[in-house]
Amino acid sequence: MSSVRFFHDYAAELPERLYERVEPAPTAAPQLLQLNEALAKELGLDIGWLQSAEGVEMLAGARFPAETAPIAQAYAGHQFGNFVPQLGDGRALLVGEVLDVEGRLRDVQLKGSGPTRFSRNGDGRAALGPMIREYVVSEVMHALGIPTTRTLSLVATGEPVYRETRLPGALIARVASSHIRVGTFQYLAARDDIAGLKALADYAIKRHYPHLAGTSQPYLGFLDAVVTAQAELVARWMLVGFIHGVLNTDNVAISGETIDYGPCAFMDTYHPATVFSSIDRQGRYAYANQPRITVWNLARLAEALLPIMSEGEGEDDEGFKQAKAIIGSFQARYEARFHEGMRYKIGLFTEQPDDLNLAADLLDLMARNGADFTLTFRTLADEFDGERRARDLFIDPTAFDGWQQRWHERLAREPEHADTRASRMRLINPKYIARNHQVEAAITAAYNGDLDPFQRLIAVLARPFDEQVENELFAQPPTHEERVLQTFCGT
Repeated sequence: MSSVRFFHDYAAELPERLYERVEPAPTAAPQLLQLNEALAKELGLDIGWLQSAEGVEMLAGARFPAETAPIAQAYAGHQFGNFVPQLGDGRALLVGEVLDVEGRLRDVQLKGSGPTRFSRNGDGRAALGPMIREYVVSEVMHALGIPTTRTLSLVATGEPVYRETRLPGALIARVASSHIRVGTFQYLAARDDIAGLKALADYAIKRHYPHLAGTSQPYLGFLDAVVTAQAELVARWMLVGFIHGVLNTDNVAISGETIDYGPCAFMDTYHPATVFSSIDRQGRYAYANQPRITVWNLARLAEALLPIMSEGEGEDDEGFKQAKAIIGSFQARYEARFHEGMRYKIGLFTEQPDDLNLAADLLDLMARNGADFTLTFRTLADEFDGERRARDLFIDPTAFDGWQQRWHERLAREPEHADTRASRMRLINPKYIARNHQVEAAITAAYNGDLDPFQRLIAVLARPFDEQVENELFAQPPTHEERVLQTFCGT
């Protein structure tokens, strides 16, 4: 474990009011269900030690090496638009920092490890099902090339948790560039803690955006960098049909990584108003709303940073004007990345004036004809092999035919050979995503003591762009009876 540098620097550099020390919480009979060996190697960790009794006890949050000082972080947040001044890690603890094999600093956090001061009367534990969902979805997001936290391990606690019913308990080890959130800044701003804001911003810059250190306006630069990172991230979500589900400010990482996989899901049938989260009754975090909500969240970050970005007060202050302009630039940055991605998804690798209309018209046809989001884009590449499978995904296939003709006319003006274009499209459009019905099937099997479906699913999803003839079933959308229309947070 010599490659683990435990969390001394964080405690030294940031105010103690941003965290509390957490003691180990013993579990009845911890059992390692899954170790992400590829990630362990990337982190430079000893796989044998992690699989040992001592390693499993650490991954279960039951015992830590003597030099560790685990903490639970404090943060605030807007939850469904309502500000809560104190949230925090109510069922998680940060074990330490790992310097990975590429020299990057990464957090290792246990999720579901027991109550902390921030638990708000919760038990601090997690059920096996939500932990499997986070493992599966975070790892397929990584395989898709989308910035994300990752999952190092899945451990059964040997103890039940009680939600609507009695369920087996489990926890995961989550790896992130950091766990600093928009809500972390809000926590300090709500307390008028200017010194704390500066210390947190300086630490975040040092860790994530070191090129800003020593510049004339580092905090404005920091806001600008976070806006860019989030615009890129949300565009990538939209391009694969991913819906976060609970896009509160406490679930927005300033690193630009996807964090907190609760009632998240990938769309099957495309519709911009799609919602899965059982707690999102008004559709605030629907698929199409994600860019708008993200810029709203970033505006809350700007508000929190204003005391250290500007010297005056009011809308005439120069710092306020610059911050407002940075937030206002989000939409253009998002659209640039999303529009480029949509052109690439339909095989247009040069840019012409009507391309965006062509892509928008396809999405409209998909929404009106119940077409599967993932398979529609994936099967477009088959057109170059003489197969016309995309039209079969539409309730009215003839509705697709008119668009297809326009598309072929546009493709004729592309310089690339059809084979090369098809190959590039298959590297952009995944064949395999974490489909809800398959994730739920893996969870149900795990509750019955069978981990094989879970393990097979994560093996398939590790190669989302590859043709896997033996795993063709995993590419198929659900039947009507298999559809999963709601996902749950699991807290």
